[in-house]
Amino acid sequence: MKVDIIGDIHGCFDELMELFEKLGYRMEGGVPVHPGGRNLAFVGDATDRGPKSIEVLKLLFALQDADRLIYSPGNHCNKLYRYMLGNKVQQKHGLETTVAELDALSGKEREHLRRKYIRFYESLPLYQMLDGGKLVIAHAGIPQDLIGRTGGSRLKSFVLYGDTTGETLPDGRPVRRDWAKHYHGDAFIVYGHTPVKECRFVHHTVNIDTGCVFGGKLSALRYPEKTIESVPSRQPFRPEKFSTFPG
Repeated sequence: MKVDIIGDIHGCFDELMELFEKLGYRMEGGVPVHPGGRNLAFVGDATDRGPKSIEVLKLLFALQDADRLIYSPGNHCNKLYRYMLGNKVQQKHGLETTVAELDALSGKEREHLRRKYIRFYESLPLYQMLDGGKLVIAHAGIPQDLIGRTGGSRLKSFVLYGDTTGETLPDGRPVRRDWAKHYHGDAFIVYGHTPVKECRFVHHTVNIDTGCVFGGKLSALRYPEKTIESVPSRQPFRPEKFSTFPG
């Protein structure tokens, strides 16, 4: 299986389209198609913080409708889902930007998108296992002992939020342990969630969230080659948002 796995987009639609072009995809019938038969996959967090979350969602919906969607949902995806259901969630940490885009739509458009998003999210597994289990895509990562499981609170918490300590940083983000340092499984894990300035290969894992929405870049891992392609962000650079994990 040949697949190009794209890191956290966070509403950076223009950078996403530029990355598709760099990877050799062309738009056909509203979806990106590769002439060499490669597939696209995503580590989640398509929306929030960036300028064009709705455009990103429409593209993902088109991929889903074409039965070409490979997507591992993230914590922002889950929070937007709860918002779309009408649950009480705090409109901060980026959700407020997506809500502002939704509020700019007509009532009919907004309701249509709300229903599409609920259908989109409810169809997703917590993580993706591909290539006969050799490749796993999980938004915030996954430890070896949870690979193969399909439910449970520990699995959901880990793949959405990572290995959290229960503490928080001054800006409200949770403190996370560097789980990849302790991973020694056979499956190759591709994840995002924690922004890093360069894609971070540790043991048999790689973090491909290079902080596009924070002024870094949008990156893709090409599998099975395990090479990286990136395009620069068009957003302001915010160095304080990047991880200080070593290596």
